[in-house]
Amino acid sequence: MKKLVARSETIPAILLVLAFVAGAMQSKFFLDVRYLLDSSTLYVETGLLAIGMTFVIVSGNIDLSVASMIALVACVTARLMGAGWSIPAGCAGGLILGLLLGGFNGLLVAKVKLPSFVVTLATMAVYRGIAQVLQGAESAKLPSGFVGIDMQHLPGHVPIPLVILLLIAVVLGLVLQRTLFGRWVYSIGTNEEASFYAGLPTSTVKIAVFALSGFLAAVAALLLNSRLGVARFDDARGLELDAITAVVLGGASIFGGKGTMLGTMLALFLVAVLRIGMGVANVKAEYQLAVIGTLLIVAVLAGNVATKLSAKR
Repeated sequence: MKKLVARSETIPAILLVLAFVAGAMQSKFFLDVRYLLDSSTLYVETGLLAIGMTFVIVSGNIDLSVASMIALVACVTARLMGAGWSIPAGCAGGLILGLLLGGFNGLLVAKVKLPSFVVTLATMAVYRGIAQVLQGAESAKLPSGFVGIDMQHLPGHVPIPLVILLLIAVVLGLVLQRTLFGRWVYSIGTNEEASFYAGLPTSTVKIAVFALSGFLAAVAALLLNSRLGVARFDDARGLELDAITAVVLGGASIFGGKGTMLGTMLALFLVAVLRIGMGVANVKAEYQLAVIGTLLIVAVLAGNVATKLSAKR
């Protein structure tokens, strides 16, 4: 019981159950499985950003540019396909671009020794600015054969984007928890200097986690393009804050060295369930933001209290 209370996933798991109960009390339609599954596709892009952000935050860094990378990759991919590239070639180009954008962030942090907050705050503006220069105020249409992935389902009415999100979360969760690379990420987040003197490739690991974050942002961009059917420079605006919220709400320490993929996914589903429930109850958007912000503060405080009590015992 002590170990269970001290786990970072306990608080978001409890809150998720309470959110389901509260939503069911608001409306009898809330627990409709098809409705919940269809609504989940709206949070897949945020979930992909949160998965990459988990690696970045556990390593003791932050990436504020992920939403801008979505916009830039979305616009570039749309232009490539509009220029005659095939759908597979356009998707491959977008994924490579995301990898390079994230890797560039990592190089500035690892090699130039700039703070990740400053680097990604700058590239957040640069990447979205480039997207605006390329696309302007117009929307770029995607080929009809590329549009509509959110309408594709597996048996049981499970949306394909949700399956992609869960598969990536499971694979990268195992990488974080069960591999040598994952241990390096935790070690660097706990004490980077000690990790360096212990012989760990700290620079390589930091570049890798930022590159992974960029790659997942590119995957999110492709799914967003397919769902919306168009690309704009202001796509995904503000999603970086939602991703950070999910990671911190899931029990990760903003100072690094602590966090799990399970906690991140539980927190993501918690936020999704709360927003869906408040939408069913016709709660205004500004009130929804206030509720999510309050929940984040409460969850962090509860997690700190639980950790301290467990340590004392």
